[in-house]
Parts: sequence; structure tokens; C-alpha cells
Amino acid sequence: MGKFAVGKFGIVVLFCVTISLSASAQTFTLLTKFNGTNGAWPTYGSLLQGVDGNFYGTTSFGGAKNAGSVFNISPSGSVTTFYSFCSLAACGDGSVPYAGLLQTLNGNFYGTTYEGGGANDGTIFELTSKGVLTTLHSFCSAANCADGATPYSGLILAPNGNLYGTTGLKGGLTTVYGTVFEMTPAGQLKTLYTFCSKTSCSDGSAAAKGLTLATNGNFYGVTGDGGTSNVGTAFEITPAGKLTTIYSFNASQGEFPNALVQGANGNFYGTTSYGGANSSGVVFELTPSGQYSVLYNFCSQATCADGATPNAPLVQGTDGNFYGTTMLGGVAVVNGQFFDGYGTLFEITPTGQLTTLYTFCSQSGDCGDGAYPEAGLIQGTDGSFYGTTHGLPSCPGNCGTVFQLSTGLGAFVEASPDFNHVGRMVNILGNLLRGATSVTFNGAPATFKVVSSNYIKATVPTGATTGTIEVTTPSGVLKSNVPFHVLP
Repeated sequence: MGKFAVGKFGIVVLFCVTISLSASAQTFTLLTKFNGTNGAWPTYGSLLQGVDGNFYGTTSFGGAKNAGSVFNISPSGSVTTFYSFCSLAACGDGSVPYAGLLQTLNGNFYGTTYEGGGANDGTIFELTSKGVLTTLHSFCSAANCADGATPYSGLILAPNGNLYGTTGLKGGLTTVYGTVFEMTPAGQLKTLYTFCSKTSCSDGSAAAKGLTLATNGNFYGVTGDGGTSNVGTAFEITPAGKLTTIYSFNASQGEFPNALVQGANGNFYGTTSYGGANSSGVVFELTPSGQYSVLYNFCSQATCADGATPNAPLVQGTDGNFYGTTMLGGVAVVNGQFFDGYGTLFEITPTGQLTTLYTFCSQSGDCGDGAYPEAGLIQGTDGSFYGTTHGLPSCPGNCGTVFQLSTGLGAFVEASPDFNHVGRMVNILGNLLRGATSVTFNGAPATFKVVSSNYIKATVPTGATTGTIEVTTPSGVLKSNVPFHVLP
């Protein structure tokens, strides 16, 4: 772990620098820099917008015990340490989280840690809005670690109310190649599939990058190893645990894939960290049946000015384009000298036209705007994108950052979850929601309660069908970023 002093729980830091990029429509704003005390080295997981309008995330190290933290940060840059891991004896509450968080209708957060717990092989936890943590499961608690170990990714919520996730590769005396699991909110875990169950791990191994719930009700994901070329697979798995490998990656088409996102057209989009024409990673499109195509090969420009080594999933913006990060590449300026390799932010159309939006380490000094973004972006309901950078080894001088990137996209509302049955409650997140006079689900009026300027509680109305949520506010009508799915 890093060598820096840590302080008490709950420290608040405010740090905000804005850079206008006059050559384009983007505005980059540095919201905060981590200093070790309030966390260090933000994780692979993307940020989460909470019902209070703040953003929540995790750091792998730092915090009171230098074992990672949960933090929240306001859109203006005020960051608070929400929980410090390893607060219990022998890190029974978990340590070193690598994934982001999930917030459910009860307002609580769910997540995973890579280490800690009873066997030091990671945990699943629940964290209340007041910062009280409960360990729901410690991995490798079953014989031969049949329940999995070392989860690298977070959790997703399914229509049945249960949580689903994946675990990674664990070597040593007990070798586990990764699992897909289902867990009830109370902590009852069931292993749905164990990877490397087929000869030569043709079904994949090290399923570390997480799952996506598709519109057909099944889950889609990737493995970091295994497959016919041993550089990863893409798979479909039913809620009952039937797994189908739909694609095996290879060097020329991309190696070591990151998590998938389902686009509005029903196809999946993602990145690979390596491979492709320049061995620097690709952006790809994958149909549910496994038809694969490379949309872009990174490091296609001189000195990799377009970026290299994307290490995170994409997010589809409200304009229909995809946005993401590369951990390396780009041309930076450090103390007046040009360097490459600190990472970029990019936009890419569904047909593969890529635009580099920002290059990190563009400010003078020790990469004060951030370096090496390992996590993906999220689009806040104000229309801007938010993300983190991992930072430099020189922590506490540069332990990572949180930033905002505005591209001119407008505000919207987001349902959480974006599916439910008629008569059930959903949270609708947004901005400036006070005074709302109407909420409709694909045209069907709903009963609702404005809880704050940041969210509304609404009941899925009788007659509602799958489609757009609209909220009428004093400043205009806000539409949902994705269709809301009415369950049968």
C-alpha cells in the first residue's frame, strides 16, 4: 500500500478548476484531487449518481486505514469520505474495492471489495445512506472456493429483485477461474456458473469485468482470459445459469475485453485493452448472436494522439454516440515539455468516427488535471459526463481526480431502476425537479411525489407501456435518457 498519512473519517475537500477548450464545444472541469486522506487511486468502476444529486464512487486505497474508501462528491466538487474500509478487525468489512456502486430503491448502496472478509478473498457489502456497512458475503467461504473469489466488478439489479455479479481468477493451492453469481438482498448467494468448465477454458476464464442486463432479460458479459485464443470471450447467460459463448477474441480483432454496454439499436458495444491493428486496443460492436466488427483501432494517429489501451466500458450519451476513456495515449504537456501516454477522453459514433475530446496532463505541473483514467464515464442528468483518473505513483501529490466534461448535451431524467411492474415504485433522478406538475410513462399519467430537486418517487401507472418517461417542470419537459421497460 502507499506510504502517506491518513486522517479521520468525514474530511471534506473542495477543489475545482475549469478549462474551456475553445477549439470545440467541450468544457473540462477538475472537481477534486484525492490526497490519500480522503482516498487514493479511484477504482475501475464508474461513478454513480445518487438520489441526493451527488456522485458516489470508490477508491482502491487511502481512507482512514489505507484500504480504500467510499466517497461522495457534489457537482460543484465538495468531496466527503463516506466509508473507510478495513475498519473492522482483520478487515472483516472488506478492503481494496475495485468496482463502483449500485443504489437500490431503499436508498442503500451495494458493492464488492477485492480483498478482505473472512478469507481475505473479497466481500459483498450493503452500505446505508448514513454510512453503516453490513458485510453480506465473504468470498471463498465455501469448500474449494466454489462461491468464487476476488470480485473485480460491481453488482447489477435484475427484475426479480436479486443482485448479479462475477468473480475473478484466483490461483494458488485452490484455483478458481471465475464465476457468475446471484445473491438476494439479504445475502443468500448462489453460484450460477463456474468458468473454465470446458476443455482448454474455451468458455472463458477470469470473468472480472461484470455483467449487462439486456432487453431480452438475459445477462451479457466478457471474460478477460480463455476462449479459443486465450485472450477473452463474450458470453450470454440466462438468470437460471445457462451460459453460451458468443464470441472468442483474438489478437487482430482485440484482446482482453472490457464490460459491454447495450446500445439503443440492441447491439453491444465495448473496448479491448490490447490487440487490434496497432496492438493498442479497439472499439467494437457485437450483435446478440455474436456477429463482431471492429469500429476503431486505437493508436492510429502519430504518437497515439487518439489514445491507447482503453481499460473501461463505454457509455451511450443522449445524442446516440458513445463516450469513453483510454488509459494511455494522447499528447500531454508537463512543465513545458511534450509527453505522451497519460490518457484521453473520446467520443465515437455508432459507425466508428472517433473524436478525441480531452488529453490528460494538459496542465502545467504534475498532471494537475489527472492522469491514467481507468474507469469509464457516466452521463449525469445535467447532461455532462463525469469520471475519475487513477493518478500517479507520487501519491499523496497526485492520488487521482474527479472531473466533469460538458459537451453541450441537455438535461434529462433517469429512472432507477429503468424497469418495473405496474403499481411498483421507481425513483426518477434529475435536476431542478421541484415544482414538477406531471410525470408520464410513455404517455400514461402517473402518481408521484417530489422528494427533492434531485429526485421524484413515482408509481408505474396502469396502462403504461415500455417507452419514454416525461417530467413536466417549471423550466420545461425533461425526457428519460433510455426507455423505461414495463414488466409483465
